Parts: sequence; C-alpha cells; structure tokens
Amino acid sequence: MEIKKSRISTIQNINTMAYRNLLKTLHNPDHLMDVLIQPVMFMILFGYLFGGAIAGGVHAYLPIIVPGILIQTILSAASGSGTQIKEDMETGIFDRFKTLPIAHIAPLAGQLLADILRLVLAIVASLTTGYLMGWRPNVAFGWIIVIILITVFTGWAISWIYAFIGLMAKSATMVESISLMTMLLLSFLSNAFIPINTLPKFLQIIANLNPMTHVITAIRQILATGAFSNTAWIVLIFDLVIVLIFASLTVWAYNRQN
Repeated sequence: MEIKKSRISTIQNINTMAYRNLLKTLHNPDHLMDVLIQPVMFMILFGYLFGGAIAGGVHAYLPIIVPGILIQTILSAASGSGTQIKEDMETGIFDRFKTLPIAHIAPLAGQLLADILRLVLAIVASLTTGYLMGWRPNVAFGWIIVIILITVFTGWAISWIYAFIGLMAKSATMVESISLMTMLLLSFLSNAFIPINTLPKFLQIIANLNPMTHVITAIRQILATGAFSNTAWIVLIFDLVIVLIFASLTVWAYNRQN
C-alpha cells in the first residue's frame, strides 16, 4: 500500500512540474516563439520564397517542405528542454526543489513530460499552416496521426540529448548556441528543403549520413504510400536507442548535480 501511494505521489509531482514548465513556455516569448511562431513563420517564408524556384510553385513544393519543416520544428522545440533546465539551475530553483517534499526525479521528469506537449503543439502548428497554404495529404487521417506520433517520439528522443547538454553545459547561453547550430546543420544539410541530388558530391555524403534525412524520408514515404516503410521502423529503433542511452546519461548527470 505504501509503495502504491509513493508511486501515485511521484506521478502527481511529475504532473505538477510538467504543468509548471508548460506555463513557463506560455509566459516566455522566446520559448513560445520556438513552439508556435517559428514553425508558422518558416512554413510561410520557405514555401512562398523558394516554392517557385525549387518545385515550380508553392503547391508543388508543399509535399517536400511540410516534412522538412516538421523536423526543423522538433529540433527547435526539443532544444527548449536543455535551455529551461539550465535556466532553472542558474536561478537556483533546483536548489529550492531539493528542499520540498517531492520526488527527487520530479523536476527532470516533469520537464521531459512537458516537452511531449510542447512538441505536439509545434507539430500541429506546422501541419495547420501547411494545410492553410494548400497542402493536402493523399492518405487517410489515421496516417497523419502516425506521422505526428513518429515525429513526437523523435523530438522527445532529441529532448533527452538536449536535457543532458543542459545539465552539463556551463550556461543557458551555451545551450542555446549549441541548439541553434545543431538545428541549422541537421535541417539544412539534409533533404528537408531540396533534393539531395542537387547538392555537391561531398555534401550529398553528409546529407545521406544525417539521421534527420532518414526521418524526413520515412515521413514522406508514409504520406506517399499510406504504409509503414522499413525506413520508418529504422527511425523508431534509432529513436529508442537514443532514449535508452541519453535517458541513462541524463539521470546520471541529474543525480550528480543534485
């Protein structure tokens, strides 16, 4: 009975911390921009500026850019976990949490739980913008849900990496710099916005090695065929490996800090 009560109390603590982190996102213009404003801005900007040059028109470019913007969005939204964790450490709020009668893991777990909801909001914002611009998927709505779930899981796996970076970095500014550089490299050196075969040979090699290229390919294959491809299974396995590795590293770093 005591073990059951302890588990319930831990879950309640985690939910409370997740709610607190969501409120931080909603009341912080910088964090809110990553989740809601940035995906809308990039979808419109890239679609109307480059659609004609790359695909001959916006509507022809949307099937290419929608998966690309989804990945760019989750990279940006996922980085918020590391930044928020480091900001809490710098302001001393983590020290305050240690004095409260809550589960030791609740602040970290609450952040990663809130990240799931932040990712969902960012993905919905991207897909809604694409739909308003004229994007119409050729698959049933159930496959759109599958796409959202794959994208959220990928973003959540990346959140563990950024959470680890946030615990190990010297400052929140460093985390922001790392996240910006990573987002630009992983999104632009991929097939997110242009066909890989249009790149120089050495950049084609880098783009093909980029894991985000395979995530984008998996999303496009599902949207084109309405079937779960081998690439999608590889992406899920890769995401699971990331979670297993970086969840362990992040918890270790968190326990060392606290």
